Amino acid sequence: MWRAVGLITLLAATGASAQAPAPSPLNGLWTVDLSSEPGKPYTKTMDLRLAPDGAVTGSFYDSTIEAGRWKTARGRTCVSFRTTDCKGPYHTAACLAGDRVVGQTWAEHRSFLFNWDAVRAPG
Repeated sequence: MWRAVGLITLLAATGASAQAPAPSPLNGLWTVDLSSEPGKPYTKTMDLRLAPDGAVTGSFYDSTIEAGRWKTARGRTCVSFRTTDCKGPYHTAACLAGDRVVGQTWAEHRSFLFNWDAVRAPG
């Protein structure tokens, strides 16, 4: 019993809540439009898992998300993470914009920066 009282006291003193924050609407599966030419659709899946501590896990472009972080500030929720193709890193940053995600991916080893957008995956 004293442990429970101590935990409640600690939570109250630090302003923490016993409830986890509500999941972000950025959580879940997204269909990313990576098309570079009109009329030639090219999409990949992005799976974002946002943890209450600010960590991001999941996958993007068939690669595991590494060192991901997320934050809600200044009226928007954004993620930033790294993936790899075994030849070099890809650095991605994206923000929720209404019911879409807008982002960019930079691959220094391939000398490109690609702007993309995504919609919620069906299902």
